[in-house]
Amino acid sequence: MALLSDDRLFPVEEKTRGLARSIYGTIKDLPIVSPHGHTDPAWFACNDRFPDPARLFVVPDHYVFRMLCSQGVQLADLGVPRADGGSTEQDPRRIWRTFATHFHLFRGTPSSMWLNHAFQEVFGLDVPLSADTADHCYDHIDACLARPEFRPRALFERFNIEVISTTEAALDPLDHHRAIRDSGWGGRVITAYRPDSVIDPEFEGFVDNVAALGQLTGEDTTTLAGYLAAHRARRAYFKTFGATSSDHGAPSARTEDLPRAEAERIFGKALSGTCTAEEADAFRGHMLTEMARMSLDDGLVMQIHPGSFRNHSSLVMGQYGRDKGFDIPTRTDYVRALKPMLDAVGMEPGLTIILFTLDETAYSRELAPLAGVYPTLRLGPPWWFHDSPEGMRRFREMATETAGFYNTVGFNDDTRAFCSIPARHDVARRVDAAFLATLVETGRLGESEAYEVAHDLTYRLVKGAYKL
Repeated sequence: MALLSDDRLFPVEEKTRGLARSIYGTIKDLPIVSPHGHTDPAWFACNDRFPDPARLFVVPDHYVFRMLCSQGVQLADLGVPRADGGSTEQDPRRIWRTFATHFHLFRGTPSSMWLNHAFQEVFGLDVPLSADTADHCYDHIDACLARPEFRPRALFERFNIEVISTTEAALDPLDHHRAIRDSGWGGRVITAYRPDSVIDPEFEGFVDNVAALGQLTGEDTTTLAGYLAAHRARRAYFKTFGATSSDHGAPSARTEDLPRAEAERIFGKALSGTCTAEEADAFRGHMLTEMARMSLDDGLVMQIHPGSFRNHSSLVMGQYGRDKGFDIPTRTDYVRALKPMLDAVGMEPGLTIILFTLDETAYSRELAPLAGVYPTLRLGPPWWFHDSPEGMRRFREMATETAGFYNTVGFNDDTRAFCSIPARHDVARRVDAAFLATLVETGRLGESEAYEVAHDLTYRLVKGAYKL
């Protein structure tokens, strides 16, 4: 029994569906370029087997456990590690059974399609996951994981991944990336510079983090000049491990271009732990502009991922720590928020700033018009809560008419769930094929153009935008 339809996500009308199927056929086997994500570089450095199905599919995936949590399943029962030292379920089979019993909750969601794609295409399962089939599916996947062809490097090659970028914090020593490089393995795994913990005065441990930044680089990070020099040094270090981008998870899209004296004043207050919330926000905004200036010098592509209210549940944050499914989208202003940075660098040749959003209302009103005129700006693909078939279709419908296709950057999967990567790219390719077929059949795009654009959206744009 197939878990997936061959014509999933294609238009209902037969002629358009046939064209979508044909367009998809020319791109479905192109290499995967994954320029932004959160897979663990240790997987590729050590190449150990994944421990068990639960720790592959459930324990690390906030897309999975947030849905189960919403229906009353305790995170502890899903084996999610606790930051406060509390106990959690350790039996992977019991975790898997809980997951399987509640698998129906994912019906109609992108998670269902991603998971079923992995079950069918990666592991060869042909029965739907449920309480009744939980043990059968567990045993089948676990037996696969014991085989060498299911080790991380083998899957990397099987998935036809040309390059994948992980994301590491500014203080990360990048030891796993060094091990990958020194191993002689041919897989291309690069890093990206994520400096939030040493840019955001409200990030836990900020003062200690800035001190550690100074120790790593030999710069005096008690001064603004030394602090900025330390960032330049770390960015250069990340580039030696293949980094072509930096990534910034700011709460908002606010940018500032503060006078030097004002930036120094706020930085001093941040190091003393006395800056106000407004001053912290201003400093974050100023540092986005400083990071853009650094990109002019070192060539790193800048990604801005704003608009998430992080760790919304204080209880879950206290018990489990960050990134446990309680990040919630917020309304985000871009037109006014980005103006200080764009006034400073928006017309500079050679600089690429990729904008993401969790606020779909901004696509046609703000983001597409901005990217449709500023040469530095590109639109990132639908992100996080919107990396779904409907979210991808809405993005194309709202952004294309103003920004076109060539002010976007293709697709990235932005995931920690390694086995979902082929599924996510397949969804994007199918949605784009369907959208392009609709443009052809409604007289807005030539058929030969559609095939060319499909290749661009799948492969050429992402390689160009991320300098890969």
